[in-house]
Amino acid sequence: MEQLVLYAIPAFLALVAIEAAWLLRRGLAYDGRDAFASLAMGVGNVFISALCKLFWVAAFVALYQHRFWDIDMSQAWAWPVLILGHDFFFYWYHRFSHRVRLGWAAHVNHHSSQAFNLTTALRQSWTTPLYSYGFFMPLALAGYTPAAVITAGGISLIYQFWIHTETIGRLGPLEWFLNTPSHHRVHHGANPQYIDRNYGGIFIVWDRLFGTFEPEGEKVRYGLTHNVESHHPLRIAFHDWQALWSEMRAAPSWREALRRPLQPPDVGKDTPPPAAAPATGGG
Repeated sequence: MEQLVLYAIPAFLALVAIEAAWLLRRGLAYDGRDAFASLAMGVGNVFISALCKLFWVAAFVALYQHRFWDIDMSQAWAWPVLILGHDFFFYWYHRFSHRVRLGWAAHVNHHSSQAFNLTTALRQSWTTPLYSYGFFMPLALAGYTPAAVITAGGISLIYQFWIHTETIGRLGPLEWFLNTPSHHRVHHGANPQYIDRNYGGIFIVWDRLFGTFEPEGEKVRYGLTHNVESHHPLRIAFHDWQALWSEMRAAPSWREALRRPLQPPDVGKDTPPPAAAPATGGG
């Protein structure tokens, strides 16, 4: 159940402490303000997600009444197929969140840190819970209970925590099918060749299949192409919504204004940016 994530929080914090100690032994350290901002974003996400689930669970239950099959979760294949299916839909949710302006405005804050450590994993959006669950509705129609789908989401989120680190190098053959720290460092990169790559959650196979895979090569530069020079959680959470509103107001027509939220984030990037420039790119 979703409580998996709540139960994992003490382990998350313990691993953050271990990573911080490991870095200190090598003469490195967390940026305290950046880490605190990430923690604040994570706390806000927990509360907002809980509120949003009141709606989404009801929607899942309604869809489940019209399921195509009845899936017996005691069957050996049921959970592996669910995890694989959930990760497939996560790939498309994640790709939408990067390639559609509306999605990027919600998701961009996860990429706003110019550091990359385990606290970055906690820098979760306050607005993606408004739409993210909708991408997994086909699983309810397929016959998976809402509780099983939410549990799969918790497993995915827990898995993705540990890949936000520079302390782990490449993992040999596992790199071929799992999303690893190396692959996810690329995903958080603002280097031109790294932008909008490696969308997978648990598995990297979807990126290999759909042409969005990029291996780690050049040293990764973290953050955005237009970084947010603020550690205030409200600024991090809503800066790009403000930028999107500015873009819509500056559009030459109502039609163009209404089209902008559905266009890619980089549309018009070669023109001079407005005062509140969108923080496009960077993972």
